[in-house]
Amino acid sequence: MKKIAVIGSGTMGNGIAHVFAQNGFAVSLVDISEEALNKALATITKNLDRIIAKGNLTEEQKSQTLGRITTYTNMQQGVQEADLIVEAATENVDLKLKIFKDLDSFAKPEAILASNTSSISITKIASVTNRPDKVIGMHFMNPVPVMKLVEIIRGYSTSDEVTSQVMDMSLQLGKVPTECNDYPGFVANRILMPMINEAIYSLYEGVAGVEEIDTIMKLGMAHPMGPLQLADFIGLDVCLSILNVLHDGFGNPKYAPCPLLVNMVQAGHKGVKSGQGFYSWTHGSKELIVADRFKKKQQFQ
Repeated sequence: MKKIAVIGSGTMGNGIAHVFAQNGFAVSLVDISEEALNKALATITKNLDRIIAKGNLTEEQKSQTLGRITTYTNMQQGVQEADLIVEAATENVDLKLKIFKDLDSFAKPEAILASNTSSISITKIASVTNRPDKVIGMHFMNPVPVMKLVEIIRGYSTSDEVTSQVMDMSLQLGKVPTECNDYPGFVANRILMPMINEAIYSLYEGVAGVEEIDTIMKLGMAHPMGPLQLADFIGLDVCLSILNVLHDGFGNPKYAPCPLLVNMVQAGHKGVKSGQGFYSWTHGSKELIVADRFKKKQQFQ
């Protein structure tokens, strides 16, 4: 497999395109918006410059990496020659099903179709295609160029051969592929999201404040960042979507999203992407500043 197509040029999509291109693959980056594609290329360029500043890349290698990426606003044109297509669109089941139905008709018959979904059933996604044996999950972690893990999710019909190919390709990217089966949330988010949800409940019920909750988890549990800060980075809307998938999939009330999380998303406070979450992200520095709403010692209904 030498030619890769990536569907979606947002945070995950541009990171996936970056990693494939830097490791010698020809990449077609597909998005419906030309503006989004230009923004993605600017982000990739900035991230490559950071690697250069650390002495781990040359200017020539940066130029070669960027030269391997071609952008498309037409999906059919972007995927028709791809050996592997990685979908990295918004975590919305209806959107993903539509994309995979289209990919199945546009891609060559032998192409592998992968989803970067963090929670949606690979088996369900595969069911709208005529190649369920060639549909698999490749759940990259954010930020993609830095994080080593790729969670490889086998759908009910994913073949051994396709799983082996995708595992091998992940190794070529310098990643650590880890295989799991197709159940709601897989492994990463089945464990992570209840923890984040419980941290939000602890804030909601007035057990402790934002800074206190995150400090306890960082210093007491050796987490690199606290669960509330991590939720802001993931996107509170994404956290809510994943919790809903878990709750619907298992029918277990322990996965029910905290009312505070629901209210914040409905109010448009989605974390880093919106500038406001549990922390304020509009000040332009790396300093953690608790959002004004959560500075008072009270319950946060």
